[in-house]
Amino acid sequence: MTPKPWLLHYPKEVPPTYPYPKTNLADFLIQAAANYPTHTALHFMGKEMKYAELLEGAYRFAHAVRGLGVQQGDRVAIMLPNCPQLVIAYYGTLLAGGIVVMTNPLYMPRELEHQLADSGAAVILTLDLLVKRVREVVSRTAVRHIVVTSVKDYLPFPKNLLYPLKAKKDGTPLPEVAYEEGVHAFLKLMHAASGTPCRTDVDADRDLAMLQYTGGTTGLSKGVMLTHSNVIANTVQTRLWAYKSVPGKERYLAALPFFHVFGLTVLMNQAILLGGCLILVPKFEAGQILSIIQRLKPTIFPGAPTMYIALTNHPEIGKYDLSSINMCISGAAPLPHEVQVRFEEITGGRLIEGYGLTEASPVTHANNIWETRRSGSIGIPFPDTAAKIVHPETGEDLPPGEMGELAVFGPQVMQGYWNAPEETARVLRGGWLRTGDMARMDEDGFFYIMDRMKDIIIAGGFNIYPREIEEVLFSHPAIEEAVVVGVPDKYRGETVKVYVVRKEGHQLDAKELEVWCRERLAAYKVPHLYQFRETLPKTLAGKVLRRKLLEEESDIGDSEPEKVTK
Repeated sequence: MTPKPWLLHYPKEVPPTYPYPKTNLADFLIQAAANYPTHTALHFMGKEMKYAELLEGAYRFAHAVRGLGVQQGDRVAIMLPNCPQLVIAYYGTLLAGGIVVMTNPLYMPRELEHQLADSGAAVILTLDLLVKRVREVVSRTAVRHIVVTSVKDYLPFPKNLLYPLKAKKDGTPLPEVAYEEGVHAFLKLMHAASGTPCRTDVDADRDLAMLQYTGGTTGLSKGVMLTHSNVIANTVQTRLWAYKSVPGKERYLAALPFFHVFGLTVLMNQAILLGGCLILVPKFEAGQILSIIQRLKPTIFPGAPTMYIALTNHPEIGKYDLSSINMCISGAAPLPHEVQVRFEEITGGRLIEGYGLTEASPVTHANNIWETRRSGSIGIPFPDTAAKIVHPETGEDLPPGEMGELAVFGPQVMQGYWNAPEETARVLRGGWLRTGDMARMDEDGFFYIMDRMKDIIIAGGFNIYPREIEEVLFSHPAIEEAVVVGVPDKYRGETVKVYVVRKEGHQLDAKELEVWCRERLAAYKVPHLYQFRETLPKTLAGKVLRRKLLEEESDIGDSEPEKVTK
């Protein structure tokens, strides 16, 4: 076996190593505007922005934040859904030498305060709908300036399409923003600022481009320090992998939120690198997405499994022409094989599974898009990326076929956690990032994720991997979505519980499902508890919140779990 057996499965068009540019990440936009000034950069609810216009907007924002006192290395928070203002502010902050802190617009005050206080952000850009929430916490942070943009700044799109933010739907006007000291109107700042070139030189290997906060599923979220080099490398790696993509021609369906690092890299940064068009979608809604694909003909559609599940199960999917889709990469959660097969049949495009984490900018592995791939596998490591399986306690390298913790190494791996040296030392060891994911590698170098170490269910001394059970559940014709968790059990320590969403028009009860699982799983893996629900709680990136399900146990009400007697 070679040290990197996966290289034998690289397409001939993909180099195993590459000289990544050492520059400001915003140079992607400068170069795209030079090559494609009149090409559409952004399509947003029927309106378009050309590359030359986008670059001028970024220059204006860079001058504007400098006018607010932002210096090189200062943090600027952006709390917006996918919209033109976000893209302008992201590249404008980088041009000014600032560090971007992407912030989820659904954050509640406690979450928002932690992120702003921890990052030390000096400026935050947000929506008028969210100003009240921001004002609640800024006095306990380092924020000196709140920049406010309106849903009307670029076009008056319908409020019911706003991501799920609670805009008033009864026609009553939204409260006016009081622009007192420290609160600024986005458009007023932009109009007053210069549109002349404004670019800060950076040490790409040392200077941070972003503080990207982790999801915080195991406590308070941590700021992942990503340099310009980290993000540039991962953007280029994803572009090399999709080698058939054509500069200046691709149309990216941007339904993944940009405040999530997956959306940032595989959508926004990659589209700008290639001079492609970003079709901005503030909120995923299956019917709307089908209509957008038919009308606007996107060619690339990265997403989360829940998005592809929702589309393939849409009752009217047969009425739409989805043939423009050439390639999709699924991330954020495991991709069920049944969903992959069905989506490819419908579109004629390729849907492959990849793997990443915030700490790696985020992508480290993917299946080949047009060549050999393996069902259930996250694929093989990207160019310049190494991966191995180690013993979770000793760190000893494990041979192919053995289960252990996945560790990765490459130019996309973070510098560490912001203000958390002990946490950094725990996961970064000699440059290797310990992912916390249990996995195995086969003889050919294809990797398979079993589960997060914290998600593994230990029942009666047996290790049970939720993903394996979920694959069995997804193969049932009546199931639209399913998630598996471990719950306390006095006898076994933990037992397996499943949450199931039935497909519309289908009937299914716990007894039927228990028989289905028993025919396909060892007895100790068969779920003991079944709960049928209308929906599952998810992040805006489409990842099911297992922790939230467990927290809801005491509020189940009429939806008591159905127990199966053994």
